[in-house]
Amino acid sequence: MDLIAEMYSDFESDVFAQPKDESFNSSINQIKQSFGGQELYPTIECKAANLLYFITKNHSFVDGNKRIAAACFVYFLERNKALIKDDGSPIIDNTTLAALTLFIATSKAEESETVKRLTISILNRNKL
Repeated sequence: MDLIAEMYSDFESDVFAQPKDESFNSSINQIKQSFGGQELYPTIECKAANLLYFITKNHSFVDGNKRIAAACFVYFLERNKALIKDDGSPIIDNTTLAALTLFIATSKAEESETVKRLTISILNRNKL
């Protein structure tokens, strides 16, 4: 929520980041789930892809869902030391992140696994 509060001045609006319900917390907590002692989302990339998907699709806020989702995605990658490649460049550029977030937002529910796999693929594309 601190990250979102920092965004207020960039998006002056009475409705930006106004929560509609508790679904934002649910989106965050979903990536921490485990079953039988096994994490449901075992890699940082898998967690990040699901986080971006859940926050974008849950529409937790009156306005700013895609911007908040993208910011949380980048923040999560940064906090887990997965945002910057060995050469110092980001693992995903702003244009790709914007396109990916819009793609997620317009995707159908039955496409969720494909969309998440695409996101993971983008994050892993520079790993050999």
